[in-house]
Amino acid sequence: MHFMRAFSLPVLLALTVALAADLPVVQPKELVDRLAKGPQPAIFQVGPSFLYRSKHIPGAVYAGPGSRPEGLELLKSAVEKLPHEREIVIYCGCCPWDKCPNVKPAIELLKSMGYTHVKAMQLPTSFKADWIDQGYPVEQGEAAK
Repeated sequence: MHFMRAFSLPVLLALTVALAADLPVVQPKELVDRLAKGPQPAIFQVGPSFLYRSKHIPGAVYAGPGSRPEGLELLKSAVEKLPHEREIVIYCGCCPWDKCPNVKPAIELLKSMGYTHVKAMQLPTSFKADWIDQGYPVEQGEAAK
């Protein structure tokens, strides 16, 4: 039994990393270019609300945190009127990409709802380091109630 537990943890960790690697992603620079040229995707921040209130991508809607049932319900409500073929970009930026608890559940929810053009913005370090500190556009404000 102990062998099984010791074996299972590394296997589960490897599977988690592999699944995360399979997420459809967009890089920050690509998204900046899309925002400048259009058409613009629907953008949702699926992390902690303090990050959104501090600074977020212009036009982004707060819909998180994706790691909590109430965050997933908020995301579900936020997208329910969008056409299923609409391009959607989600992002968090609370921590390094490989440790983010919010992006994967949000992607899985959107796919289970039938959205076919969903991507996560890959922020290797954080939203601050990989977006704000790069001089990309931001706005401040409260999350919609």
